[in-house]
Amino acid sequence: MNRGMHWLLAAQFFSGLADNALLVIAIAQLMAMGAPVWMAPMLKFCFTLAYVLLAPWVGALADRWPKALVMLAANLLKAGAACGMVLGLHPLLAFALAGLGAAVYSPAKYGLITEQVPPAMLVRANGWIEVSTVCAIVLGTGFGGLLVSARMPGVDTALAVVLATYALAGLLNLLIPRGVSHGSGVGWAPAALVGRFANANATLWRDPQGGLSLAITTLFWGAGATLQLVVLAWAQDALDLGLDQAAYLQAVVALGIVAGAALAGRLVRLHQAIRVLPLGVLMGAGVPLMVGVDTLPVAVVLLTLIGALAGLLVVPMNALLQHRGHVLLRPGESIAVQNFNENLGVLLMLGVYAALLGLDQSIALLTSALGACVALGTLLAAGLYARRSAARPHCASAPHAPSLSVTSSTRDLP
Repeated sequence: MNRGMHWLLAAQFFSGLADNALLVIAIAQLMAMGAPVWMAPMLKFCFTLAYVLLAPWVGALADRWPKALVMLAANLLKAGAACGMVLGLHPLLAFALAGLGAAVYSPAKYGLITEQVPPAMLVRANGWIEVSTVCAIVLGTGFGGLLVSARMPGVDTALAVVLATYALAGLLNLLIPRGVSHGSGVGWAPAALVGRFANANATLWRDPQGGLSLAITTLFWGAGATLQLVVLAWAQDALDLGLDQAAYLQAVVALGIVAGAALAGRLVRLHQAIRVLPLGVLMGAGVPLMVGVDTLPVAVVLLTLIGALAGLLVVPMNALLQHRGHVLLRPGESIAVQNFNENLGVLLMLGVYAALLGLDQSIALLTSALGACVALGTLLAAGLYARRSAARPHCASAPHAPSLSVTSSTRDLP
């Protein structure tokens, strides 16, 4: 990877580290306020909502100005959320502002990857981005726990440390090559932007490889967000662990994803991305096995394997989706479409999970339903892709190694 990618990875890590530490601090503030327990999940809901509601605007923003500068501005929005909490802003409102910053940051970050890295290196670059992201989640959660512990002077000090972390991420943004400004042909009128976004969304879904990869990543992120909550409930119910110990098992899944992402970056080439689809079926089949586990060592092994399968699946699919988006759409626009669908999947699957909990369904049923959703969803997406490819033979030059080079301006793939 080039030096620009190194700075991008570092900036991404520290920005994500601050995001996850801020989440823990916000939860601690809610507890200190005596807020009802349902408000803690609402932090994640408020954070995610901006990805869905503002997708047409943030994609255009990432394409109109150099992406490294857009990332810097997004970090300032996140820092503003931390400042707001210092000044007494309600944690839900502060986290909605942080979510706005994150929604702006993401299209610029992933769009910059497609500008910095040739198609042959996209899987490896995405592998490192996923490793950086998951490490930021794991370490950021622990970092936040340390900041709200009795060893720290107070919440203002914790927020000051988070602000310093955002500042470091901002300085690293300045070292990244700025990227390309693509301009805009539709202006900022809401109707024009929403119409363009709807067309971009339809374009990516209609493309056989774009639609397949978008379906798989949407399914993965929705299932992943739900799996976090399922693991917490299952660990307390089946393994008799406390909430703090159950949270460590989430880290086990995350470390498995890191391992799988790293392996994908080394072993899978972009033109081989579709070959990883059977791993989605295996991952789905592995989730219901949690029900029969009643010892911690076996649980650690199983969750690590599930995480590794997830990493091996999502990194090539994400790289394929970015490549198709880069070919068919503007970079920021394609990532905004991806974020819209993936985060809509998160909101829908969390809603279904909450409804099942409200109906007092068992953990066994919840894990089985989640596993079936992943396995059957992967099979359905693969079957639809096979039918569309058969109807459009030019989309794949060979049944096991589809060519992604579809325009003369696209660099040759290995």
